[in-house]
Amino acid sequence: MRIGVTLALLIATTSSAVANGAFEFVIPGRPGVPVIINGIDASYAVVEGEWGLGQGNQVQPTIYGGRYIDPVPQVGRYYPSAGRMPGYGRLEIEPPANRRLPQPAESYHQSWSVQSAPLPAQSNVPVNPPEIIYAPDYDRRRPRHVPH
Repeated sequence: MRIGVTLALLIATTSSAVANGAFEFVIPGRPGVPVIINGIDASYAVVEGEWGLGQGNQVQPTIYGGRYIDPVPQVGRYYPSAGRMPGYGRLEIEPPANRRLPQPAESYHQSWSVQSAPLPAQSNVPVNPPEIIYAPDYDRRRPRHVPH
């Protein structure tokens, strides 16, 4: 009996250590946002050997079904830091210095202004002042004596 309980305890404690090396399915948290692992899009792929923070060592994961991501994107924009001419767009031509200049443009000036409407004259004291309301004389510390 003791051998059976000991064997069951040994199997139960070591099974969690064996389960750590299994594979995982990678599902992105948001649609359209890829999960990149070492330059490979691992979205909806199987990753084997990725332990993350569970172990104290680094393991190179194996990715089954991922797509390679190009580190230099081939997009239709011009990045001057790349040192290449754009593939399309406006071709800048510097005109010669001794060319004939066009006629100067006519002068143009426009302005806007804003002002408030004049207010009527106001007196400092209102003509019909409100009535004065006196607050009741009440002190919480002293009880009130109400006549019967």
